[in-house]
Amino acid sequence: MTCQTAAWSRDVPVLAPDQEDAMSVYRVIDVIGTSTQSWEDAAATAVKTARESLRDLRVAEVVEQDLHIEEEGGEIIFRTKLRLSFKYDVAHAHVHQ
Repeated sequence: MTCQTAAWSRDVPVLAPDQEDAMSVYRVIDVIGTSTQSWEDAAATAVKTARESLRDLRVAEVVEQDLHIEEEGGEIIFRTKLRLSFKYDVAHAHVHQ
């Protein structure tokens, strides 16, 4: 089971759940989890792996599911693409120029 990070990401401003009037920024990325067992296991693998390096992971949305079928009767690989959002931490942000 593996988790692959896709290249797509964006910053999305949303209301913080605990402060109605405050604004927060969440970063959104796509990840793909894989499993030989099920799409659910592939999604769980993606979230578990993402949690190891992302702080304040808030939402995981299933975007796409597909199968990779190995040739000559090989394994079937379940792939689940998730869109993850996590709170953008300005204090730890790196500026790219």
